[in-house]
Amino acid sequence: MSLFAGSVSMEQTKDSRGKLILVPTPLGNLDDITRRAVKVLEEVDFILAEDTRTSSKLLKHLGISKSSYSYHIHNEHGVIKGLITKLLAGAKVGLITDAGTPGISDPGFLLVRACIESGIDLECLPGPTALIPALVNSGLPSDRFIFEGFLPHKKGRLTRLKELSQESRTMVFYESPHRLLKTLNQMAEFFGGHREASVSRELTKMHEETVRGSLLELAEHFSNKAPKGEIVLVVRGENKRRKNQDS
Repeated sequence: MSLFAGSVSMEQTKDSRGKLILVPTPLGNLDDITRRAVKVLEEVDFILAEDTRTSSKLLKHLGISKSSYSYHIHNEHGVIKGLITKLLAGAKVGLITDAGTPGISDPGFLLVRACIESGIDLECLPGPTALIPALVNSGLPSDRFIFEGFLPHKKGRLTRLKELSQESRTMVFYESPHRLLKTLNQMAEFFGGHREASVSRELTKMHEETVRGSLLELAEHFSNKAPKGEIVLVVRGENKRRKNQDS
């Protein structure tokens, strides 16, 4: 029988139900995993992983031998019903992604929502996520900020940039290497080329780097040096007071 097959009796009590635990995993440096996360991964009945090939390297490093199954954006809609069945039947399940905290621009939200609707216990461990170290490294105001994740690739992209041009809080984005230059140039157009920003890439890894400057300076830098790796872009919010003084 498939892991995700089966039905569940509506007479099950809450005490018999299992639990979903979201376990953050290292961004790159495997030593960043917490002791508590290791303990949870050792104790769960099975692990849901974004890519089992990636997770197998981590589990091997930790000395954990545990059944793991794929759970990613291409299959999550199809497997949620079966997973809820397993959880209602008492399974204790750990959810991990390739790097960082599940549900933050990674699979997890749909399963979390389904667990809440079904009365299944949830727990999210604290741990790595790329947006916080990138925000702190940027040197831009971090007392108030918004996380935008990935901008729309096509439909609604320019509309969103226009809306964000008036945002006063520091903005944090995820971006892919092949779209970074396009994003920097579009932001320079909508936000103004002198808007301060920073680009952090390969956080916690051997080639970690943070480049700071104006949007135009960053665009020039990465037009001469093609970016590689996972990228977090941080942009200063609109300072209307400063803008009025400059005009």
